[in-house]
Amino acid sequence: MAGRIRDEDIALVRERTSIGDVISETVTLKSAGGGNLKGLCPFHDEKSPSFNVSPARNVWYCFGCGAGGDAIKFLMDAEHLSFVESVERLAGRVGIQLRYVEDDRGAPRPRPQQGQRQRLVAAHAAAVEFYRAQLSTAGARPAREFLAQRGFDRAAAERYGCGFAPEGWDPLTKHLRQQGFTHQELVTAGLSRESRSGTLIDRFRRRLLWPIRDLTGDVIGFGARKLFDDDDGPKYLNTPETPIYKKSHVLYGIDQAKREIAKQGRAVIVEGYTDVMACHLAGVTTAVATCGTAFGADHIGVLRRLLLDTDSVAGEIIFTFDGDAAGQKAALRAFSDDQRFVGRTFIAVSPDNMDPCELRLAKGDLAVRDLVARREPLVDFALRHELSRFDLDTVDGRVEAMRRAAPLVAQLKDREKRPEYVRKLAMDLGMEIEPVQRAVLAA
Repeated sequence: MAGRIRDEDIALVRERTSIGDVISETVTLKSAGGGNLKGLCPFHDEKSPSFNVSPARNVWYCFGCGAGGDAIKFLMDAEHLSFVESVERLAGRVGIQLRYVEDDRGAPRPRPQQGQRQRLVAAHAAAVEFYRAQLSTAGARPAREFLAQRGFDRAAAERYGCGFAPEGWDPLTKHLRQQGFTHQELVTAGLSRESRSGTLIDRFRRRLLWPIRDLTGDVIGFGARKLFDDDDGPKYLNTPETPIYKKSHVLYGIDQAKREIAKQGRAVIVEGYTDVMACHLAGVTTAVATCGTAFGADHIGVLRRLLLDTDSVAGEIIFTFDGDAAGQKAALRAFSDDQRFVGRTFIAVSPDNMDPCELRLAKGDLAVRDLVARREPLVDFALRHELSRFDLDTVDGRVEAMRRAAPLVAQLKDREKRPEYVRKLAMDLGMEIEPVQRAVLAA
């Protein structure tokens, strides 16, 4: 096979690769005794860890779904890489220069063509550098002012790789074509799009950009913020779905927050890119945000594996939402997903209805840390919100409030807490416990 990696080099990659280090970038691993490690399987949903890693043998195996293999196979399955791509990724980690099988005349065969994922990631890496350079140009002044007005200096912009998409239809496209990326690669990556005339133009123009990274730190997409009044596009524009960017799986800031999430057993969910930046800079280093979509089941799966969210290890998931109607709606939607977590879920709402970025700007870093410290159980917030919709001074109001609130108590995953919340609900309603208990049991 042309371009095949030498067998002895593959063996050397396997030998020098620490499988625990590779897998721990995606899954939080804990000691399982005998030198082995365990965590939640990334390939199926589970509440008790059945995913086992043996560093001594450099292999992994899931007793739940039967998947297993070495570090090469893990990357193939977890990141949808080819065998060659996986070997090349691991070789780069441990500093091994790969050699490829020679032809019959003894001449080295050409290096195999990069796989699609590698090409798309490379295109994004080149785009990041292009956009970052543009941020210092005269045309990017509104972008710099936007960041400064929100309390972010040049160091913060550089830390998060902020950039600017310049004026013009195709400056990025031309730049990347000159670097050897094809028309189809740029379209597939979501960096460029075809105009009505069929020519290739940039997807983002005259916008402030944030690179979006996956767990491993690879840039897989961008979030773009409108800056100019004559821009008739949406306030935020994100990379479309691509082979490497699936918005339902992506959490902004996860690459910088993952180690602290695993260490602290806590994840803070915020709403936007600037909120993540503000939280991290204020010392809330476990903050992440969704990218142009609601927080959902796939996001939960990513966090559960980092939190090692199991029956024996209960992590904390803290949602921060604006106190306005939209924020309250989002919080209640989050409560509906609460049962997917084993750990405890909380909500933190600023008394002034400010998001973390606004709070840091107005009151400083300590106020952001205090916001998270003052969290309350999500179920308490949901119940209070439900009761506030009714006039509890009337019989009809109390009865209707009981009917609406009872299902919230009934769906609590921790059965031992239900009797306490029945009592609390009865007290809040000013009713006897028995009718409230019947309503919860019937819900």
